[in-house]
Amino acid sequence: MEIISSLFNVILMVFIVTTMLTAGFNTTLEQLGAVLSRLGLVAAVLVTGFLVRPLVGWGIAEVFGLAVPAYVAMVLVWSCPGAPFGAKLVMTAKADLQSGAVLQVLMAAIGSLTFAPTANLIIGAADLGSDVSLPVWDLIRTVALLQLLPFVIGMMVRHWTPERAEEFGGFTAKVSGQTFLVVLAGALLGSWSEVVGLIGSTVLIAAIVASVVMIGIGWLFSTGERRTRWATALIQPCSNSGPAFAAVAIAFGNDPAILGAITAILLFQIVVGLPTASFVGRRRAAAAG
Repeated sequence: MEIISSLFNVILMVFIVTTMLTAGFNTTLEQLGAVLSRLGLVAAVLVTGFLVRPLVGWGIAEVFGLAVPAYVAMVLVWSCPGAPFGAKLVMTAKADLQSGAVLQVLMAAIGSLTFAPTANLIIGAADLGSDVSLPVWDLIRTVALLQLLPFVIGMMVRHWTPERAEEFGGFTAKVSGQTFLVVLAGALLGSWSEVVGLIGSTVLIAAIVASVVMIGIGWLFSTGERRTRWATALIQPCSNSGPAFAAVAIAFGNDPAILGAITAILLFQIVVGLPTASFVGRRRAAAAG
């Protein structure tokens, strides 16, 4: 069992690193500068992602009275903005892909530093027990090393040698996609009974409600034209799973109950986000036609 857990953690690290390398390989300094120059949009997205989003996850966990493992999972997941899947939703919706992709990457990079203190602050305020806490500095060091550093390296490679970035980016994107499936499968296999037990539970309802709420808030708090507002709305409900899984590995010994709840919440974020993005994309295509 210890060997399997160690293997899971290695694959998890590969997933996180290749995901952020891919993001860096696909982000130019010009794109980053163009989006950052829109100060109102950036401020709205960051406030929504780093202040409102964790509070929504915490509030919904309280409203639904979730058990401690599911409560911890909600706090961890909703303290992790910037999932790569968010950019795919923006693409599906035919929204402002450049703004959505750059803002998603920006949130992931900043989130590597803010995730641990944010989640630990909420867990402490929720008073879930003296044994429920996060090793904040260990997590900041680990997640920053696995996320922020690869992203910066990838972006610098893109700036200096675009051809190499394109070549490497194709490879890391494949590895990222494949290892993500392995991580999800490993989490499911390691906690399948807990995941099955969540079917029909308030945990899944809480995940759906939080996802819908964040799409609405992402739209309302955004600025600019409709395609930009849809881009910022669709990146908000998607959680960057790497830090959450890393926290469970480092702080909770890959607890099956927390792993199962995280996996279920992530799946239902997709269940809400993908149909919404598809609906918006069809409407935009019909309007354009």
